[in-house]
Amino acid sequence: MILPGFVIFLFFSGVSPSSSPIFPYPLPPTDCVEAHRVCSVDPRCEALYRGLELCASDAAMSPLSEQVAAECLERQDALLGRYPALLACKCHRGLRKEEHCLRIYWRVRLLPGEDELEMSPYDDTLMDTRMASLVAASSYMQLDGENQCLKAAQDCGLYEKCGSLRSEYVLACTKKVPGTNRCNQHKCHRALRRFLERVPEEYSLGVLFCPCTNTLCGERRRKTIVPSCSFQEMEGLQPNCLHQQSFCRRDDLCRSRLADFLNNCQPSPLTASGCLKDSAGLCLRAYAGLIGTLMTPNYISNGSADVSLWCNCEGSGNQWQDCLRLQRMFTHNICLRNSISWMGSPGSLPADITPPPAPRPSPLVQEDELLSNNHLPEHNNIVVESEEEEELTQMEEEGNEGGQFDVIPLYSERATVSNLGSSGTGGAASLPTSPPAPVLLLLLLLTASLSWG
Repeated sequence: MILPGFVIFLFFSGVSPSSSPIFPYPLPPTDCVEAHRVCSVDPRCEALYRGLELCASDAAMSPLSEQVAAECLERQDALLGRYPALLACKCHRGLRKEEHCLRIYWRVRLLPGEDELEMSPYDDTLMDTRMASLVAASSYMQLDGENQCLKAAQDCGLYEKCGSLRSEYVLACTKKVPGTNRCNQHKCHRALRRFLERVPEEYSLGVLFCPCTNTLCGERRRKTIVPSCSFQEMEGLQPNCLHQQSFCRRDDLCRSRLADFLNNCQPSPLTASGCLKDSAGLCLRAYAGLIGTLMTPNYISNGSADVSLWCNCEGSGNQWQDCLRLQRMFTHNICLRNSISWMGSPGSLPADITPPPAPRPSPLVQEDELLSNNHLPEHNNIVVESEEEEELTQMEEEGNEGGQFDVIPLYSERATVSNLGSSGTGGAASLPTSPPAPVLLLLLLLTASLSWG
């Protein structure tokens, strides 16, 4: 049996790597943690690496002077000349050692300006651009006339890992900091990353990129990531995009996810997909990787699949063109637009890849969760769109009055024990547990008459 978490490593076609690799080395890239382990055995190599760490720390505080920058570049050249594997090394998404690996990756790269964003720190050589998990995600979205985002939420709720991690991030993104009217955006982002990294892609990407034909579906899709906390500031003021990018570069994870997005979603008019790498799958994965960082994007309305960052280019001065270029990578990117549309059009997918069976929750785990949460199984509660629309309207009214967060309740929250037997839920009416009072009185009279006779 193939575990869903390893789908991305097991299903790939014979797509060969690019004929012109980023690094001129014949061997596949080494994991940066392993490359550093080999380096640390040599005292000279380790000393040079520690020196580069100091350079990175100083550069994070303030720009390096010309003399210090020259000394740091000398250390970098000496280190990479002695251990070139540190320059060729890469990292893997979602692993426990990811952040440690990314720290090593960036410490040996003192590249100025935009050069650092021209390559991705992640290794995609073993990942096919059209993997079975993405095929499976698209295959769930083929029933015309349904609210595909509601269906994706239902499918997520039936798989215990998806349902529990989704509940976890919704709670983190809606819980207010004591004494304030704000959420804890850091905890919200961390919970979103856990959901996207640990849930199989046929569920997580299905929830993120479900195709919509009406505004009700579009609203559910837009509110999937609780945008009032994860996407926008509570005050409603948009920061400058270049300032936002500058803060992102100070964090190794955000810096890496942004570089991965700019690399894998680079548009091109020369390919059928509109992507320079001709890879809709890699672009979708890179876009999803930005969610839960300072550069979290989201849908801009309920009526379209257009996305954007929560920022603008006001006050960019002579860097206005650079700011506009970054902004348009989300708002006017044919590669990204086609990749999102691709999720709802699986007719363009390769026919020779067999989707893996969808994982299902353990019955014991599901039963325990339902009992502990006082919830009914989701498949016993059928929600029609008209009922959902009324609930959404009610939520919006309550949100406007009480300042609630911008979130649609999870599908599992719709069926609780309090609904059992109510109209429209399909629950059976409760049976009487004792005979009515008149029957008891009649029996007593009959008994007394018989005893007198």
